[in-house]
Amino acid sequence: MKTTKLIFTSINLLSILFLSTLVFVACEDDNDVTVDQEVRMFRPVLNENLFTEGNEIIVNMGKLKSAISYNLEVSRDSFATIDYSISTDTNYVRINKDLVGEELFWNALYQVRGQAIHANEQFNSQMAEFGTVRTEKFPSILFTPSVYDVTDIAARVTWELLGANVTQVKAYAATDLKLTTPLLVHEVTQADQESGETVVSGLQASTAYQLAIYSGETLRGWENFTSLAADIDPTGADIIDLRDATSTSDLQTALATAPEGAVLLVSHGSEHIIDAPSPINSSFTIRAALGFGKQKARVFMPANFDLEAGATVDHIRFNNLELRGSDWSAKYVMNISQAGTIGEMRFDNCYITNHRGVFRIKTNGVTMNNYIINESIVDSIGSYAVVTQDKNGSVLNNISFSKSTFNHLQYYFIVSRNNSETITIEDCTIANVTDGRELFRYRESGLDQVTGGITISNTILGRRWDYANAELYSVKGVQGLDETVFNVSNCFSTTDLSWEGDNAVPNFPLGNAGATQEDLWVDPTNSDFHFKDKGFIGRTSAGDPRWREEF
Repeated sequence: MKTTKLIFTSINLLSILFLSTLVFVACEDDNDVTVDQEVRMFRPVLNENLFTEGNEIIVNMGKLKSAISYNLEVSRDSFATIDYSISTDTNYVRINKDLVGEELFWNALYQVRGQAIHANEQFNSQMAEFGTVRTEKFPSILFTPSVYDVTDIAARVTWELLGANVTQVKAYAATDLKLTTPLLVHEVTQADQESGETVVSGLQASTAYQLAIYSGETLRGWENFTSLAADIDPTGADIIDLRDATSTSDLQTALATAPEGAVLLVSHGSEHIIDAPSPINSSFTIRAALGFGKQKARVFMPANFDLEAGATVDHIRFNNLELRGSDWSAKYVMNISQAGTIGEMRFDNCYITNHRGVFRIKTNGVTMNNYIINESIVDSIGSYAVVTQDKNGSVLNNISFSKSTFNHLQYYFIVSRNNSETITIEDCTIANVTDGRELFRYRESGLDQVTGGITISNTILGRRWDYANAELYSVKGVQGLDETVFNVSNCFSTTDLSWEGDNAVPNFPLGNAGATQEDLWVDPTNSDFHFKDKGFIGRTSAGDPRWREEF
């Protein structure tokens, strides 16, 4: 056994000596090879984030010892295309007209990336993404346009009276970022120069423009404008054009002889009076043309519209108007005292105020099929509700309120003495309602249902209008409607609202807005329903969209 062990040990020693010799020889061979120790450079990094001065981009890279130069690429579409390729021997670069041969765009997003260059190109770094930066806005004297500064065919341009007179306004296509090819040139009058305001006409509807102002050949600034969609052709066969009316009574006079289906077109911001209207026996629309400023065309109403006995009228429509009653204890937009039929009564983009009620049926034999309020504000309505059907021998079939605000309703919201088919309320803001009366009052026993149900969605309800300052905030929800289905979704009410007795609106949540009326909205007393409570969960999805926050 000992002999065997010695032999095994000797073999192991011989193997080790042999392997050692091979390693030694291999090492001697390696010493004959020249190895270049250089490697690819690291990507360049920034000493500070990209920033701009005017429309120049400043790139401040850390200096790399082995770099002989740097390549930069500049893009506006995340390098799908390259605006500029720049080779520079310095790590601090100002990208401007002197470097690239032309002005960079103002108020534009640019992406920049860079590469370090070695004397031996195989050791160049890979590209480093430096990020995105926006050039500054051109130092303009132009005021930013509002939604009220543009129509379908014209734009109102305003500027600060500073420096040389503005002599021209030029319109460019939205894609003409270098402002090279004007689509039209508007000469600015002396009066416009003194006021700092001019109106540019001749635009195309639904079109994006850049409007630039000049003092002689010097550019003073530009802004983006998008013209509105054309909402009406004033030369149409059914149009009665009253935009140049000189008397407040011209609208009433024209309406008395208007043919079936006529559209009476008044100018934006004009004044009219309806004090002795003829009974209605044909369809008509009164609407204001697009124009500048917030003030709608105002129709002052010391008298009510009414039907001619036995008339069948397809539609009565009001669009972009202020309909102002003379007495909120006695006047209506329409107070029907004669039997007849109306297919549709509709209000779009209207401001309706200071009436006892907006619409009332006070006689038997009347059928109203569709009553619609859309994108409107209804404020300061007295004792006869937004809509009242006051006889069990008449019928109001379908009611639709959408994207609208209802404020200061002294008594009721909706009243009827006969069944209806449907009520739809969506995207509405409702506050200061029904001082001790019902929101939904279906008051005739046996005729007190909405057979197709009441649907309420994306709507916010505030508390009772405490008209007598008695600190009473509860609201009566319903009268009748015990068999009516209420479909309620994404609705909210303020914490100071409560239901009086057992008169809740079925399925409508109570207090889930998490704030009182005054804490939820900026100024509900004066109809400013922008959200004061920035934590309100429904601020982007509920209420009249004009008050919502956008993200």
